Amino acid sequence: MTDTPKKTSPSSVGSPESPAEAAKRLREEIRRHNDLYFQQDSPEIPDDAYDRLLRELQDLERAHPELALGSPTTEVAPPPGGRALKEVIHDSPMLSLDKALNVQEILDFEERVKRFLGSNESFGFYTMPKFDGLAVELNYDQKVLVLASTRGDGRRGEDITSNVRTIDDIPKNLNQGAPEGRLFVRGEVYMEKEEFSRLNEEREAEGLSIFANPRNAAAGSLRQLDPSVTQQRNLKFFAYGLSDAKMAESESYGRLMEKLGHWGFPVETSKSSKVNQNLAEALAVFRDLEAGRDNLPFEVDGLVITLDDLSLWDRLGATSRAPRYAVAAKFKPRAAKTQVLNIEIQVGRTGALTPVAFMEPVLVSGVRVAQATLHNEDELKRKDVRVGDYVILQRAGDVIPEIVEVDLEKRPVGLSPFVFPKICPICATPAVRKEGEAVSRCPNRSCPAQIEARLIHFAHKNALDIDGLGQKVAAQLLANNLVKLPSDLFKLSAQDLKALPRFGEKSALKLIEGIDQARSKALWRFINALSIRHVGERVSQILAEHFDSLEALSKATNDQLQAINDIGPEVAKSLLDFFQSPLNHHFLADLMDPALVKPSHTQPLTEGLLSDKRFVLTGTLNTMTRAEAKARITAKGGRVLSTVSKETDYLVAGQAAGSKLTTAQKLNLPILDEEAFIKLLN
Repeated sequence: MTDTPKKTSPSSVGSPESPAEAAKRLREEIRRHNDLYFQQDSPEIPDDAYDRLLRELQDLERAHPELALGSPTTEVAPPPGGRALKEVIHDSPMLSLDKALNVQEILDFEERVKRFLGSNESFGFYTMPKFDGLAVELNYDQKVLVLASTRGDGRRGEDITSNVRTIDDIPKNLNQGAPEGRLFVRGEVYMEKEEFSRLNEEREAEGLSIFANPRNAAAGSLRQLDPSVTQQRNLKFFAYGLSDAKMAESESYGRLMEKLGHWGFPVETSKSSKVNQNLAEALAVFRDLEAGRDNLPFEVDGLVITLDDLSLWDRLGATSRAPRYAVAAKFKPRAAKTQVLNIEIQVGRTGALTPVAFMEPVLVSGVRVAQATLHNEDELKRKDVRVGDYVILQRAGDVIPEIVEVDLEKRPVGLSPFVFPKICPICATPAVRKEGEAVSRCPNRSCPAQIEARLIHFAHKNALDIDGLGQKVAAQLLANNLVKLPSDLFKLSAQDLKALPRFGEKSALKLIEGIDQARSKALWRFINALSIRHVGERVSQILAEHFDSLEALSKATNDQLQAINDIGPEVAKSLLDFFQSPLNHHFLADLMDPALVKPSHTQPLTEGLLSDKRFVLTGTLNTMTRAEAKARITAKGGRVLSTVSKETDYLVAGQAAGSKLTTAQKLNLPILDEEAFIKLLN
């Protein structure tokens, strides 16, 4: 996750910011958070903190209209960047909603509508929970689903048709009575709380990072390049409207929602979805929903209040960002109060020093929370959290624990500010903070904390995927001097492991088997396992496409690296620093020793047995994982696609094969069971 930049109050240091400087700072910060939320599905701050930033910029621009040109306050979301999914242009923009952060702002919404229409009459409103998911558009032609796309920046989204077809809630063919021509239905894809918990438990057991909240999980699942992954995530869908309400030939929004239900779409029908209420009644629904939201099977973060009379929608129109006929009334974030017992500095695998607050355990939204990251030195100073303080704690996105602020009225007398260390708390090496960076780092690659973190990462699921090597085993190996560098794993024997506490013959053999399997893993996994700053899974895969070995990568020049698309100067410098550092000499020598490891290069061979043959995988194979099957196909020159079409050369069908098998049978495509597939590979 990207580190939070310094957010210093203009009045706290030096001379006050000018309006232009403040606007520039806010625009940069909002755009960074937009990218984290919309593009990376990894929000760094909770929604309410983002809303406060946006509101601060909006207020500034109202006072200084000349600053509003090209502002994120006029945009729906950042345009998609660098995604592998195909771009889709929406026929009409998928706009966002203006937010009301308190009751007064809800009342102000109705007053704005009255002023715009020149009317003092009361209006009827339709209320609906604001789902915390991902907005999508479904395109039907002659009642058949032909295209599905994400909202994206409101004008350009991503083609997710194959993934959407795996969601049972979404009709692939509409019921009688639905329009015969083109129909653009809009709604929200979401993940229920129970499924979210199951998915995170599964990922944690596999050593994978967990999703921050159900919205991130739904978004990440829906944007997979492999629809079979989406299918396993049990996503849900609610329809909430059409791209053009006139398509439904209805006079009211409530009637439009009824028609969507008749046509085959799931629509939200709880007591919070009510039609033709006055604003006082809508406010009562808002309060009831906020009080009872923990009892819902899905996450909601507010109530959408919409004018029910569709004839008023055209008259009111929209800004460049949001319609004028609706508002999203947002709930207050869940919070609790507790006391800070200690603040510790933790050291990560790249040397980052991260302050973590340890607190008196407290329940927040039904979850016991005892610690929360304070991110970096600047964030710690900005919030001025001290040991002994009473703090307001909330779960960002209702998942990630976050200290919102200190209760200064309850601060005990005599508490001293926390002094951020100038040295690494583990190895006492002077910490380094580079200009322009928010994070201080321990530069000592031999720091025990970094060594342990790098060893754990080396065996991680997204690196060499060594089963059975977690934090406890890593600490044991290091404490007993069996491993000093991650590459020393390849020199271990089962006999070495049996001497360790709680290591029996079976567990020792299992770990050695996992290490042996790692010796020939794909090259990109070895690159990712090196713990090079700015080089994660995606960059590792890009590098593996351009270099056929670690040795070749280690000899690459700055020009050669930057000539690769998506490899910028910062990544190139990080790679050069790593491979040229004397501290990494023995580590790299081991990983380039063919007697220890032989990374496989999974790029297609031009003269491979399966050259240019197109495969689709479905179901579960007994003798190999999906990733291993894909690697073996590409090693022979074949290609693995995610969807079945007339262009598919082979469908490989394992156990519990799904709809892809049915499609392949209808198209009379060659279908291979596991035995036939292995014979073909061999």
